[in-house]
Amino acid sequence: MDALRTADSVSVAELASEHGVSEMTIRRDLDELAQQGVARRIRGGAQSLLLRGEEPPFGVREHEAPEDKRRIAAEVVGLLADGEAVVLDGGTTTLAVARAVHDRRLTVLPLSVQAIQALSGAHRIRLVLPGGEVRHGELNITGPLTVSTIASLRFDTAIIGCCGLSAEHGLTAHDLEDVAVKQAAIASARRVIVAADSSKFRQTAFATVCPPGRVDVLVTDAGIPRDQHDAFTAAGVTVRVAA
Repeated sequence: MDALRTADSVSVAELASEHGVSEMTIRRDLDELAQQGVARRIRGGAQSLLLRGEEPPFGVREHEAPEDKRRIAAEVVGLLADGEAVVLDGGTTTLAVARAVHDRRLTVLPLSVQAIQALSGAHRIRLVLPGGEVRHGELNITGPLTVSTIASLRFDTAIIGCCGLSAEHGLTAHDLEDVAVKQAAIASARRVIVAADSSKFRQTAFATVCPPGRVDVLVTDAGIPRDQHDAFTAAGVTVRVAA
């Protein structure tokens, strides 16, 4: 997946040699990515169908670093107090948060169909649904109705995901309507928690969501680069590494 993010095409033989696995394993992986619409299989390898830097489909990302995301989610949930009102962003890491928060006593406004489904049977959670359109593929809830719903409410905590993250560029995302929803959530919350695995530090997406100093707490994994850890801390962000 990393190779397809940065190259127009990849070779089965080169990937097998680089990762120390069989060519059959690489072929199976490329076949799966082709089914997800990420790549087109060609003789001896595959061509990328992603625009340079474009985010892979949700179904692919959900299988990336699942244990890191589970630990990040548990750390985030530990930061919440019973009774809080929470706006929960869309994305694969925030979906892990939705699953982890299932038994807590909270008011939650989820911004994705997957999170709504995960919380629909949570009897202690007061589930508030936003208006808006469902973004195809991602199943995020987006658009002017979503922004106006969020703007009419006040939250104790916004839990935000992102496509890219750095001390230089702050939080970034690919979809412009998604950026507007994230910004509305941040503006309506007393506290902003960003939940992002360390792969996000290798990426900068198309549009800026907010600068680092607008974040109160960053929850990530042990792969965070030391210079990024220090830069976010210097910007006043509490950095928590999920163990």
